[in-house]
Amino acid sequence: MIVALEILAIVSLLAGFRAQVLRWLRVAQREHYLPGSVLQFRIRWSVSRPINLVAEAAYVALLVCFFLLRTHHEAWANGALIALGGVAVLEPRGLSVRGRTSTLAMTKRMKRVFLVTAGLGLVVVVVAGLVVDLPLGIALVVVALPGIIDRALRLLEPLERKSMQRFVDQAATLLHEVKPTVVAITGSYGKTSTKLHLTQLLSGSLTVVATPASFNNRGGLARSINEHLSHGTEVFIAEMGTYGPGEIADLCAWIPPDISVMTAIGPVHLERFGSLEVTLRSKAEITVQAKTVVLNIDDALLGSLVDNLKAQGKTVVCCSTTRRDCDFTVEVAENGEAILYEHGEVHGTLGVLAAGVQPINVAVAIGAARALGTPTAVLVQRAPILAAAANRSTVATADSGVMVIDDTFNANPAGAKAALGTLRSLDAGRRVVVTPGMIVLGPLQYDANKAFAREAGDTADLMVVVGRTNRKALLEGLSDTSCEVHCVDTRDEAVALVRATVNARDAVLYENDLPDHYP
Repeated sequence: MIVALEILAIVSLLAGFRAQVLRWLRVAQREHYLPGSVLQFRIRWSVSRPINLVAEAAYVALLVCFFLLRTHHEAWANGALIALGGVAVLEPRGLSVRGRTSTLAMTKRMKRVFLVTAGLGLVVVVVAGLVVDLPLGIALVVVALPGIIDRALRLLEPLERKSMQRFVDQAATLLHEVKPTVVAITGSYGKTSTKLHLTQLLSGSLTVVATPASFNNRGGLARSINEHLSHGTEVFIAEMGTYGPGEIADLCAWIPPDISVMTAIGPVHLERFGSLEVTLRSKAEITVQAKTVVLNIDDALLGSLVDNLKAQGKTVVCCSTTRRDCDFTVEVAENGEAILYEHGEVHGTLGVLAAGVQPINVAVAIGAARALGTPTAVLVQRAPILAAAANRSTVATADSGVMVIDDTFNANPAGAKAALGTLRSLDAGRRVVVTPGMIVLGPLQYDANKAFAREAGDTADLMVVVGRTNRKALLEGLSDTSCEVHCVDTRDEAVALVRATVNARDAVLYENDLPDHYP
């Protein structure tokens, strides 16, 4: 009987291992294989629901029971491990094994991560098996799996970088051969929209290749160049992202920009940068090699760079929505039309900008286009084609007559505030906001979500809070408003609730959307 129970314990633990490894490897993939991210999400999920905290306590209790019972009550000890495997199959509640928004993709990189994780786990199993017994080793691996995956990611970092280097070298060679004018764009937010607007403004005059959405890191930029750049390309627009100091400097080492563009500095990814000052220094690495720098000087932090950049002999193009004394200003008049000023002089109207198109992004794009030599008259003529980037405050009317604002790719306070402005501007019946709140804002996240919820509560008749990541902050912000509030766990539940609630002429704002590896 003892042997049968031990076999059953191993089977249960292996089932638990399978469920856990599928969950946490998917988290690692969604977090771009960042070492430390898996354990961080383990903690987030553990505190997201009481039942998950109970599960974490159960792990500890069952391991203690095993040690206390294994000498004199071996059957009960195996029973503790059987129960531990069962908990691992189910825990954490809410984190799907298969995934609702994305499944685990077994890429070559993921296979390497799995093999190293399995190897590290095997070491734990062998050591524990020699000291105590085999089932305990498997149990320890199951419980410690997020930490083991993080260690595997750390060990693989040098190999992954070396593996990527040949693609980077190929891209650098091709870039040198084609010799396009390189425009590099960075910022905490606004960079994708500015890249799109610049591409729209240059179309018809120059042959332009721009990096696709989200291809803004080392691997994505190398792939963009290798797959899309060809001889005859005159302008290459590279969106550059960063999570910390040195990353943009590394990108610029093999993609040296002729023109650098900085859109805004804000608390996005603040939990990784630590402070706005570090964010500014990290983003400003994009200016080092450029001869011309285009800045949004409505942002005080970017405005503080102007004098130093000019002292370095760089041409600085200052853009604004309020200051007519700078190089390019896009100012929205009372009638809703956007007016373009160049060095304080009116150069024409851009018409009423499309929903989701932010004046400052247009101003910065025009500044970059002028730095490339496109005449102002041509830019004014092309202004009507400017459109918002996908999933960024785009407005559409559904077949039901409901107006839908899709802002699901925005996750910063400025963008969220602008989206609420779009919601207020619509001639609508009921106004509804659906949101999980904003993430990766570090120590500012709670207060930023609270402030957003307060403004949303004053704007909307109904707010649907999705998930648990920011629920507490959002509910606190809504507490002093008269807005009706519903809380749901998933986006699908929110959509079903909205469809059952709204009617023709109502308006719904979908503000941000979190992948399902967030609680």
